[in-house]
Amino acid sequence: MATKTVFYSFHYERDVNRVQLVRNINALEGQPLLNAQGWEAVRRRGQQAVVDWIDDQMRYKRAVVVLIGQDTAGRPWVIYEIEKAWEDKKPLVGVRIHGLSSFGSADRAGPNPFDAASGVSGIPVFDPTVTGWRGDIDTKATYSNLVDNLEYWVAQAKARAW
Repeated sequence: MATKTVFYSFHYERDVNRVQLVRNINALEGQPLLNAQGWEAVRRRGQQAVVDWIDDQMRYKRAVVVLIGQDTAGRPWVIYEIEKAWEDKKPLVGVRIHGLSSFGSADRAGPNPFDAASGVSGIPVFDPTVTGWRGDIDTKATYSNLVDNLEYWVAQAKARAW
């Protein structure tokens, strides 16, 4: 991927802290991350305002990175973002973030949101999660694995060919 500008798609309420960890890697340039008040201000203006915000933020990005947490697949705006990227022939990739620490704890893996998107297929999903010998998620090792691989994984993003 020639440029590293991406649109991050994620479940705001549950995963914003994990997303901040991803952004802090500074491997990719993403859209400005709204704080809770900013996101609520957009949502209060109605569905069209949210669509307009998403469309505007995604417009000049080279790829869409879906940061997949425990509940991401059930979020309607995430599905909209996936379908919009596919329609616009933007490369898509999924990166699981449930294994990153949010206030000291990890989540369980959630379903693949690409399975819920209409007509979207073959999108790669990468999982940096590292577990210890007891099966517990090692959040620090997971973060380190993400740091080491994020740029490479995003370079594997797939766009609709037709």
